[in-house]
Amino acid sequence: MVLEGKTAIVTGGSRGIGRAIALAFAQNGANVAILYAGNEEAAKEVCSQAMAFGVKAESYRCDVSDFAKTGEVVKEVIEAFGGVDILVNNAGIVRDSLVLSMKEEDFDAVISTNLKGAFNLIKHTYSHFMRKRSGRIINISSVSGLMGNAGQANYSAAKAGIVGLTKTVAKELAARGVTCNAIAPGFIETDMTGALSDKVKDAANGMIPMKKMGSPEDIAQTALFLASEGARYITGEVIKVDGGLYI
Repeated sequence: MVLEGKTAIVTGGSRGIGRAIALAFAQNGANVAILYAGNEEAAKEVCSQAMAFGVKAESYRCDVSDFAKTGEVVKEVIEAFGGVDILVNNAGIVRDSLVLSMKEEDFDAVISTNLKGAFNLIKHTYSHFMRKRSGRIINISSVSGLMGNAGQANYSAAKAGIVGLTKTVAKELAARGVTCNAIAPGFIETDMTGALSDKVKDAANGMIPMKKMGSPEDIAQTALFLASEGARYITGEVIKVDGGLYI
């Protein structure tokens, strides 16, 4: 098992991409700390599924946009698991609207969760990784952050910010043996895309060269690779997992 004995923090781990990553890590031997915003039942179910692989799993309610709270939770996880080896910043929200009608609070909310949330977790694990002289940081960006997307000024800006944050942290921590990379998913079959109409889904599939949406497991397998020893000499990269949507 490629992650045996490792411990991973996965934000937004109760559903979708975060859930898939947490379970892929657990299946490969990693203990997992699931951070979730509100659905305690879903988070506990993921922990139960993870523990079926013989690893330790615990869930923590945490608003990742809250700097002090993320610090408290990281401290709890380190104490409970004896350390952290992998951080996956996946938590995210959407508040879509054209700039003309976008509310200030909706712009701020998305930036706070999707971008500042990643900074908060990195900030509070930074010294721990430095002392260990090892670690993997994996940030979930989006192709929307690379190419922009009408109606998503807040989301695209946050995900573009993730790219800059990833490259900066990679440069800062490389000499300490810590890697920092990002994954940029395209259209992925999650609760978020599940709410789209069939017409919108058909239009989306039509834009994808592979003519279909990806699955959360597609992202999870990329995260698994980036967390493994096989990716020990890869840092500062943004890997698109999008079926060719943005070539």
